[in-house]
Amino acid sequence: MSNVRPKKHLGQHFLKDLSIAERIANGLTGHGNYRSVLEVGPGTGVLTQFLLKGEHNTWVIDIDKESIAYLHEHFPELQQHIIDGDFLKYNFLDHTGEPLAIIGNFPYNISSQIFFRILEMRNQVPEVVCMIQKEVADRIAEPPGSRTYGILSVLLQAYYDIEYLFTVKPGVFNPPPKVNSGVIRLKRNQTERLNCDEDLFKRVVKAGFQMRRKTLRNALKAINLPAELANDPILDLRAEALSVNQFVDLTNKITACRQNE
Repeated sequence: MSNVRPKKHLGQHFLKDLSIAERIANGLTGHGNYRSVLEVGPGTGVLTQFLLKGEHNTWVIDIDKESIAYLHEHFPELQQHIIDGDFLKYNFLDHTGEPLAIIGNFPYNISSQIFFRILEMRNQVPEVVCMIQKEVADRIAEPPGSRTYGILSVLLQAYYDIEYLFTVKPGVFNPPPKVNSGVIRLKRNQTERLNCDEDLFKRVVKAGFQMRRKTLRNALKAINLPAELANDPILDLRAEALSVNQFVDLTNKITACRQNE
């Protein structure tokens, strides 16, 4: 038995089921021709052991000192590829200098932050396979028009094609979470940059969903919509109704109106 204890403050729920770990590892397709895979939060290496059977270079990163010590002891083949650090703050170009896939059983309490970090690294990360809280997995993979479609849905779908792979029940974890988990796969699309002001795009998306029950006309007051747009019918919609392309179009309309002011 491992002496690595799951820590509540780190949001740890260690996967025990080897068959599910293998399914997660097999979710990697090689999309983007990467040669390295980074596992976030490997814990006791249940998923890691299957990654090491692949042809890619396997890296792991964990902030938990007990996990780091355990991995050094039980996975000697990893030694130089074990990173003692915080994924949210680490610069992986310093280590690999090349594209890498990201995989892992993400801690529930920072899963959204992990995705925002992946977005920052998107030109280095062609593929992601991860297990997260099912509610978050559904939200990320959901198309426009759904009540669960939100900020992460739009921002991630702008740069990735997203698939919901399968659902995982609580009983296969130590300790069991109170909710189901979902495994999703993200594949980088061909969009290097959006055809708009990307910073304004993010502001529009975030403002729209922060007041998601209101129409965009009211939700976007915080970003000072140009008066010229006041009668545009798109503002009668709620944020959840807009696709990525419609958000891009709205961003461009705002930009054009401001330039004419």
